[in-house]
Parts: sequence; C-alpha cells; structure tokens
Amino acid sequence: MKPRPRTSTPRRLLSAGIGLVVLSVLVFVNRPMVAFGADALHDFSINRESYKQKYGHWSRLPVPQGFRVNAIHAALLNTGKVLIVAGSGNNRDNFEAGTFRTVLYDPAKDSFSEVPTPTDVFCAGHTFLPNGNLLIAGGTKSYEVLEKNITHAAGVMKIKNESATGGPRAFPKGTTLLSADGTAYRTRDDLTVPAATTMKHGDEVMTHAGAAEVWVDAVADGDGPIVDHPAQYTVSGLTGADKRNIYGLADKITREKQEYGGDKTSYEFDPRTERYVRTGDMVEHRWYPTLAEMPGGDVLAVSGLDEFGRMLPGHNERYLKDQRRWVDAPELKRVFPTYPALHLMKDGKLFFSGSNAGYGSDTEGRTPGLWNLKNNTFKEVPGLRDPRMTETSSSVLLPPAQDQKVMIFGGGEVGESAVSTARTAVADLDQPAPVYEPGPDLPHPARYLSTVILPDDTVFTTGGSSGYRGGRYGDKTRSDLFNAQIYRPGTGKFETAAESSVGRNYHSEALLLPDGRVITMGSDPLYDPSGRNPGTFEQRIEVYSPPYLFKGDRPVIGGAPEAVQRGTTFAVATPDAGRVRTARLVRPSAVTHVTDLDQRSVALDITPATGGLALSVPKARGLVPSGWYMLFLTDAEGVPSVGRWIRVR
Repeated sequence: MKPRPRTSTPRRLLSAGIGLVVLSVLVFVNRPMVAFGADALHDFSINRESYKQKYGHWSRLPVPQGFRVNAIHAALLNTGKVLIVAGSGNNRDNFEAGTFRTVLYDPAKDSFSEVPTPTDVFCAGHTFLPNGNLLIAGGTKSYEVLEKNITHAAGVMKIKNESATGGPRAFPKGTTLLSADGTAYRTRDDLTVPAATTMKHGDEVMTHAGAAEVWVDAVADGDGPIVDHPAQYTVSGLTGADKRNIYGLADKITREKQEYGGDKTSYEFDPRTERYVRTGDMVEHRWYPTLAEMPGGDVLAVSGLDEFGRMLPGHNERYLKDQRRWVDAPELKRVFPTYPALHLMKDGKLFFSGSNAGYGSDTEGRTPGLWNLKNNTFKEVPGLRDPRMTETSSSVLLPPAQDQKVMIFGGGEVGESAVSTARTAVADLDQPAPVYEPGPDLPHPARYLSTVILPDDTVFTTGGSSGYRGGRYGDKTRSDLFNAQIYRPGTGKFETAAESSVGRNYHSEALLLPDGRVITMGSDPLYDPSGRNPGTFEQRIEVYSPPYLFKGDRPVIGGAPEAVQRGTTFAVATPDAGRVRTARLVRPSAVTHVTDLDQRSVALDITPATGGLALSVPKARGLVPSGWYMLFLTDAEGVPSVGRWIRVR
C-alpha cells in the first residue's frame, strides 16, 4: 500500500481550529449534559473506597422539617445524644413571641426530639459539670435595635433613693421622669429601688443612697429629647420628701444603636431527664459570656454584655456546683472580650489563647496569657503573628493534653472588618517562658473555623469563611470555605480532607460523636449569595467520616468500668489488646461561636493484662477534670474503637 502523505502544518492547524470550534458548539449546546457528567464523575470519585481512605467522606443528615432549628449552641451529652440549642435563634420575631427551641439528636437511632426551653438561652455560656450536667447561664434579655430603627431617644437611667426610712420603692413600667426643661421619659420595665443605708465612719454617720438602673424612652419622637451630657431628672407624681429623696440620673439619652441585653437566668441541663433545671440566678446579666471550669469543679463566668448592652468591666463570678448558686468573685477581676477562649491547664491556670467573639475594647484584655486564679496574676504569652486578628478565631488544647500545647487558627480584625488571616500558631505552655511559635498557614484566610479533636491525636478543621459572616472578601460576594484539613501535631502539618458541601460561618458548630464521626451544623451569613439581600440561617446538617473509618476493622472494647478515680489504674476487656497502640479519654464538646473549652484528649498509660489492658489515669486534676469522657482504643493504623463512656471522679 502506498504510504499516505503527511498533512502540512497549516492544514493541521486549520483542522485543529475547526475541531475546537465544533467541540465548543457541542459543549455549549449540551451544557446540562456536560454538567451532569461532571457531577457524576465527582460523585463517583468521592465515593471510591481509595478516596475515602485518604480524605474521608461527607454525608448529609436528613433532618425532619419539624426539627430544623437555628443551631447556635451544641453539646455532646454522656447519653451519646447531641443537644442542639437555638433559643430564639437570632430571630427577633421568635424572641418577641417567646418561641425558644432546643432539639436533641440521637445518632444511634438517627432520631430527633424536642425539649421545652424556658427562656431565651440564645448566646448564653455553657460548660459541663463533674456530674455530667451541662451548666447553661446567661442569654438574651433584649434584642439589639439599629440606629435607623430608633425613633425615640433612649438611655439607661439610674434611679436613686436617699431615704433610709421609707424602705424600698417600687415603680411600674411606664413611670414618667422629667428633665429640667420638662421633657418626659418613661421607664421600659418595672423597677424596685432599694432604700438608702446608713453607715458610721468614725464619729460621722453617712447615708448611701439605694440605686437601680432602668431603660427609659422619650415620650416624644425625633431628636428633640436627645441629651448628650449627665443630667438629673424628677420622678413625676412624687411629693414632699419623696420628691427630694428619689430622682433619676443619666449620662446621656440618644438615638444611638442599642446592643443586645444579657439575661441572668441559669440552668443545669440534665441528660437523664432531658430537661432544663433552674438554678440560682447569676450575679450579673451576661450575653456572650464564657463559662470556664475551675480545677475543683466549680465554674467561673467571665465577660459578657449586661442587661443594657454594656461590656462588663471585668466583673466575674463563680458557680458553686454543690449549692447550685452564683457568687460574686471580686478577687478575680479581669477584663476580657466576649466569649474569651480560656483553656484549663494541668497546674490549674487558665490560658487565654486570644480567641474571642468580638465585643469589647480593641486594646484592653486581648493579649494572650496564663491567668493564675490563686492570686489573680496574668503572665502574657507573646509571639503571636497578626496579634490583632484573634476575633472569631478558634483555639484548641492539642492532643494529647499532657503536651500542654494550645493552637490558634485563623481569625479576623477587630469589629466588622473585612480583614482575616490564614495564620496558625502553637504555644508550648510547659516552657518556663512560653511564646507562640508559627504553625502552618491555613489554605485560605479563615474566621469561624471549627476545630475538633479526633481519637487518633489529630485535629480536624472545617468550615469558616474569609469574610465577615461569610460576606465579601476580595472580589467574592460570598467567602464561605468548603475545604477541610486534618492537623497532625506530631508532624506540625496539615493534610487535605474531603471538602464539605455546606458553607459554615458565624453561629456554626462541629463536634466529635462517640462513633468517631464529626457532626457539623449551623451558619448565619449576613447576606445571600448575591451579596445584596439578607442571608438565611443554614439548617442543613452534615456528618464527616474521617479516613480512619475506612481502614479496616475497629478495635473493640468489651467490659469497662462506668467510673474511675484519677491517679488509678483500671482494667478494660478487649480481644484486640495486641494491636492497640494508644488509649485516650476524650472529653465531649460544648461549643458555640467556635469556642469549645471542654474538648480535650488525655493519654492513658497502657500495660498488658489478662483478657485485655490495664489503663492508668493521670493524677493532675487540671489535666483530667472530673466528669464524663469517651474512652477510645486506637491501633497502629490510627483506627479507633467506638467510644465507651466513663466517668472520672
């Protein structure tokens, strides 16, 4: 056969060009089919066993319509159920209607149930108590009012009573107070003003006026009733001595934005009865507070906004767990921004990582450091790159807890800034002069990043956004991040994990389940994808299965005690004793605003024993706080058992 002559270069280029045009036309005409093919290929790829073994796998949790709530808080109870708390769910209509919601999810049965919610625990603080109850305190007494919606000037007025003989005086909501020029203001709530007290100072008897604060609103609308300086007001209707002794004082009455007001109610949520149990009220009203467990099991409440939306100036208080009541703690006065991340260390100190949720001074109280609760001293921990970008960051006590290393992830500038960081850093708090050392950068600048300790001594990070509340960042109208990573403290590096399909930013949570999976929920974007309209709260729930769940049979825990003592050794029955390499007690999460102070993973010493293993619990109370933990046994491949609940006393 005669050989076919080779086509000339110009002819080949012309043919290729025609081919590209034809292909482009075909792709354009068949765009739906091409997209379908791409989606099918993606689904095929992520569902391959080899892919799941390397990157893990995401699945969508089917949530019945009646149980879809705005997840603001989440906690894993020692019954294995997930408590999902919405309260009013950042929805003013719900708040005004008194519609507050809490839902329980049971992963073992894939079922949901509703829990009666007595008050608006939206943006409360919470932490686990030694008995397994979840302490929930604070919340929302009033919603913010934006400046554009304020038609009547308003402000906080202090009503004073200089009479020591007339007893406390009650004034109903709507009581009128008058300025010197006759401008009228009315109280927003009922008010009781205590009587004055008399005290003897040497030979002199002095009277100290009783006082109580209340919101007042101008009767007339507009700017006329605005007062921008301290002034005194008379209480309408009083006569004689009462008119002289009882009066109002206000620094200013304006049409400025009114912040959220904190509540002072407090509850213990009982996992056994699945009900909120009322405890004594807090000393202060608190919105966005942190509840941090102290070494003895009592709880310290720190920071927050008061009932008038003002930052509390370092007034902290203690919950006495055995008495179920709150007491003032003036000996522990210290200023922090709202939702400060305070990690309990083995020596009983609290480490403030710098992570916080935003409200507060842009300078005071934001420096990371170790807080000694015995003498109220604070030792700064320097070295943090991008030190102002700790707002909406997350931090975690790296596993195992014995290493005493805390890592901080991402964060943004103070306020509603469009600036964020990909920075991570690690502080070794076992060092005599600890400093933050640089860690690996995240793939993208991120705030609201969720961090979850896994049983194999890694940290799973997911969600977050680069912009404020998922909003604009650079040329993007929405900046949610779908990438996920697994940080390995042993190597100091991130490993890529499977991408999620649901964006998570402000008001989102993630926590470890007893079966080793991670559940993610919530997200409260400021805008919709167009960047022009209000956003919608994300009610879909996703579950991530880490790679270790696709690497073979899991170690099995047979018999194990329900409770153990710190500093003792206990026996665990297992047919897999020969392949077990690590044993960990993992404390369950109680998370909100990416602040999770409860989660920690404690390493247990392992020795062979007849029919299984002998496991030793460390002695330090600050290392192993009393309470419920999940026991995980992990093999040489990093494959963990299903968690077994054990109480440490």
